[in-house]
Amino acid sequence: MYGVVTRNEEEVTWPEFDIVFFESKDVTGRATTPIQGAVNMISCFGDNAAVEGDPSLAPVNETGERATRERKYFDWDYICPTNKTYRKGLLEMIDDAVEVHPNVRLDDVGFPRDEYCHCERCTDQFEASDFDDWQQWRENVITEFIATARERVPGKLYMTLYPDPYPGHLEQRSGINVDALAEYVDEFVVPIYDMAYETTYWVEVIAKGFVDRLDTPFSIELYAINIDMDNLVHAMEVADEYSESVLFGYESGNARAAIRRMKADQREGKSFGPDGTE
Repeated sequence: MYGVVTRNEEEVTWPEFDIVFFESKDVTGRATTPIQGAVNMISCFGDNAAVEGDPSLAPVNETGERATRERKYFDWDYICPTNKTYRKGLLEMIDDAVEVHPNVRLDDVGFPRDEYCHCERCTDQFEASDFDDWQQWRENVITEFIATARERVPGKLYMTLYPDPYPGHLEQRSGINVDALAEYVDEFVVPIYDMAYETTYWVEVIAKGFVDRLDTPFSIELYAINIDMDNLVHAMEVADEYSESVLFGYESGNARAAIRRMKADQREGKSFGPDGTE
């Protein structure tokens, strides 16, 4: 299967795509009405606008530094996953999404990095919990959120994973215990992004790592903006060997062209450009 991640509603019906993820809420905080005909995709704990409006929403490390894009390692502002008010809003977005499509994809799930969060709320919740180990408590926070989301999704629940299949890394980094989440998540999505894909051996290494790491099906998402078509098609061929489907991020024209090229090559026939012409 081949699909796309898009912000453009008109691309949902393009016939080349077996599946379309529509970004109804992204990390900027921009939110739009969920649409029919696509799996609506919600950025959970990435939200620049929310943190700009209320900096106290951001997770903090032990020295009080907030997880925002003003600091090294962060491309957007994060929300503390234990904030009940914000979580309630996310669940309401999920409710809105399933009114128009039974499947939902949750993006940007988890704590921002290993050292988060040590806000007063997290500290109090950990101390009041049955957990002696802070990392296990973090994993339980995320698992409980996904379990609650699962109850609201009548169809397939997709969830994005940080592209690190090494055992223990997702748990330590983000509080994501893939074994525990397998009870609730129907399919994971692994973005393996590059700005060129001039070499692809590392795509294979990561993909093979997830084959070994996951019992749950997973798809691979490739970056498609301004990528040389030959390189994109080659990356697609590699990803296709390991994943349920290959998705393309944020450039539907290139995605369509790559899919047509792939199918044309398989038929030893014609190839197409980004505009769909031969």
